[in-house]
This record gives sequence, C-alpha cells and structure tokens, in this order.
Amino acid sequence: MLVSARSFDEYRAMFALSDHDLTLRVLDCPGGAASFVALAGARGTDAVAVDPQYGSGRAQLGELVLREIEHKHAFVAANASSFVWSWFGDVDRYTELRTRAARTFAADLTAHPHRYLAGSLPRLPFADRSFDLVLSSHLLFSYGARLDEAFHLTALLELARVARHQVRLFPLLLHTTDQRYPALDHLRAELADHGIPTRLRRVDYEFQPGGNEALVLDCTDHRAPPRPTAQPATGFDPVRWRHLDPTS
Repeated sequence: MLVSARSFDEYRAMFALSDHDLTLRVLDCPGGAASFVALAGARGTDAVAVDPQYGSGRAQLGELVLREIEHKHAFVAANASSFVWSWFGDVDRYTELRTRAARTFAADLTAHPHRYLAGSLPRLPFADRSFDLVLSSHLLFSYGARLDEAFHLTALLELARVARHQVRLFPLLLHTTDQRYPALDHLRAELADHGIPTRLRRVDYEFQPGGNEALVLDCTDHRAPPRPTAQPATGFDPVRWRHLDPTS
C-alpha cells in the first residue's frame, strides 16, 4: 500500500474542513506522509496522526516518500487523461504540492515526534472518544480489492470508538477501478445497526473521476461496547496532550 504525501489544503477540500473543525482535536488515520498534522498543529489545532510507518525506520520515511513521488509523477504524467485536474491544474503542480507536503511532514516528524504515533487499523492505541473528529483517507474503500468487508466494518467501528463526534472518510472509490466500493451500502446498514448514522457529503475535490464524496459517521451518541481485553485507564493519552473533558 502506498504512503502518500497529501497537503493541508487537500485535506481541507477532501474532508470539507471548516475553520470550526480546525478548533477541535483531530486524528488523521492513517496519516502517511501528509502535511496536515504539521500545518494544522502550527495554527494551533490539536492534531495527531497514527500510521504503522511511524514505528521503526520512521526517520527515513520522508526520503522514501520523495522517491515514491518521483515514480508517481511519471505514472500520472503518462496517464493524465485518467485523472480530473480541476483541483491540481496539471501534473507539475500535482508533483510540486506532494513534494512540498512530504518535506513539511519530514521536518515536523523531527521537530514534533509526539504528534506521530505508530499504530494501525483495526486496533488503535487510544482510549474511547479520544478525539472530536477523525479523518481517514485512501485506505478503507480505496483498497477494497485487498481488504475484505469484515476488515472494513471492524475498522469503521474502531474509528467510531475513538471519535466523540464525527468520522469522515474519503474517497469512496476503489483505487484500481475508480468504481464505488461495492459493499458501501451494506456497511452503512451495519453501522446503523450499531447506532452510528451515516451520510454522504459532496466535497470540492476530485482527482479520481467520480471521487468527490466523503462518508460521514455521526458518533455523538455512539458508545462502543467494552473490549475483551483490558483498557487503558480513563484519561490515558499516549501522545501526552490535553485530556478531554468527558462532559463537554
């Protein structure tokens, strides 16, 4: 699976993030080499990223992503007609923005390592309702040809577990075919059975043809069932940031 370097502005567009959203405590899962947490953190947002690549070898991640961007540039240039260019403009700007994002990410990973925690779906290292808003891009649904429906449901429930208000996911298309993930409606019904209403939201971003919708999970009234294994103590915060007031 690819580790991509999407920009802060891409995140704002993909997830329809408002100025109010950026006053909340936000989790990016998986974060990859995106610059969202770096630039959101610089403006005062409580933002944390989690990704399996933040474990051993994380110091080399920025350089590896820059090499990957070079390869992706050649692919995108050769297949430019397969993409929508209304947001990026052209291939060169696409590569410029991704390169800038990768370098911003690498610098922030060194300067603020506590913002980047190793972990992966479907089991995250956070207590219940640790974040106000959870963002997840280009894993679920995108890799639907490799990750089965059971994994998707377990992962969605895990994202909902750590969210106090909303989970937003983008895109809803398979990355291999540009077709909508076939089990999306069934997963939405399963989430409804768990007390998690969902809705589709049109966004002002499209790179894959037809990929201009996000899935929004309303987690405000959701309470996850106890896990079969021991939980961290109430208030546990592995990134040592402010504890949330559970009554707010």
